[in-house]
Amino acid sequence: MKKLLTAWATMAGLCLSTASFAGTLVINTDTSDPAPKKAFEMIIKKFEAENPDVTVEWNLFDHEGYKQSIRNFLNTNPPDVANWYAGNRMRPFVKAGLFEDVSDIWAQGGGWNDGELSTSMAHAQKSMTIGGRQWGVPYTYYQWGVYYRKDIFEKLGIAVPQTFDEFVAACAKLKENGVTPITIGSKYLWTTAGVFDYLDLRVNGYEFHMDLTNGKIPYTDPRVNAVFDAWDRLVKPGYFIENHAAYSWQEALTPMVKGEAAMYVMGNFAVAPLREAGLTDDQLGFFQFPEITPGLPMAEEAPTDTVHIPSKAKNKTDAKRFLIFMARADVQEEVNKILGQLPINSGSAVADDKFLKAGNEMLNNAYAMAQFYDRDAPAEMASEGMKGFQEYMVKPERRQKILERLEKTRQRVYK
Repeated sequence: MKKLLTAWATMAGLCLSTASFAGTLVINTDTSDPAPKKAFEMIIKKFEAENPDVTVEWNLFDHEGYKQSIRNFLNTNPPDVANWYAGNRMRPFVKAGLFEDVSDIWAQGGGWNDGELSTSMAHAQKSMTIGGRQWGVPYTYYQWGVYYRKDIFEKLGIAVPQTFDEFVAACAKLKENGVTPITIGSKYLWTTAGVFDYLDLRVNGYEFHMDLTNGKIPYTDPRVNAVFDAWDRLVKPGYFIENHAAYSWQEALTPMVKGEAAMYVMGNFAVAPLREAGLTDDQLGFFQFPEITPGLPMAEEAPTDTVHIPSKAKNKTDAKRFLIFMARADVQEEVNKILGQLPINSGSAVADDKFLKAGNEMLNNAYAMAQFYDRDAPAEMASEGMKGFQEYMVKPERRQKILERLEKTRQRVYK
């Protein structure tokens, strides 16, 4: 029977019992919000039913408590399984030797029916790989892209842009007709990172994005300036909504609902409030952020949640069984019905929703998945970077000073 212990946002979480022994599987997660909590309750119940020789002890943390505690409990009192995130967010734990190499699960699939993970999750493998090895299993993600007023595009005879030149031309036509091309609320900064990431992924590609957020590339590099050259084509003509620094991301939905703005570079979580505000699926559409550098493989922004085995775990045998279970198509299908997100296993069915289906098709065919700037970069670099992105969007003439300042931050953070 599952034993649930709640860990609050203090170091007291480290005092929870994580003494693992044969037949007991200790799992630490920060899935305390209602939908993720419900999903993990289902996961554990189903896993125990299929594995009656295993009893799960589940330590549930709130988000802040988990972030503060994870490094300490991985070192001093490790569970057998811990949830976390893909890409560079897992790099510090891999580098410190705190996450177990699970490449064997990816290579062999553990003898389960879905086949090798490197096939069923090929599109997610790069985001789980460091040093040529895999360090966990992803189980849910959601897409970013361009959400747009389909009815306004149709009224003005604008086709969905396939290239950045077409995107800029669409912006020009919208503005000529009294419609702000792109809404954004940059009050809380992170929305600007979504725009930066997509421009960077389309100008320079996934590997460059990962190297930049891992501190290997100066912010004064000409290739970073090339990203801002593309951004200039949207900022300088006034294609973003005015006074965006005064709006939260939710407040920036209002111009789109009213038909005053036509597009939003955003995550799929924006769909629910847009629908609640009265937009129908006939009015609202979605398209992939268009190509900038011809022929560059199309990576996407898709924040990904993952499960890992701590290197000091006591019950690695059952932990591997759990990771294999979490990777299964049927399990990911059930989990993501509860979460309202997308399964990563390409064999999973997707909920009957046009935006989820569009996102699923796009991500299944993606070259790789970036994890968002503030996940892929260390906290201090991400904070300064996003401040710089917002400042640039308000005062684009400060570009070089901003990049020089970010370069000083990079040298300090990654030394």
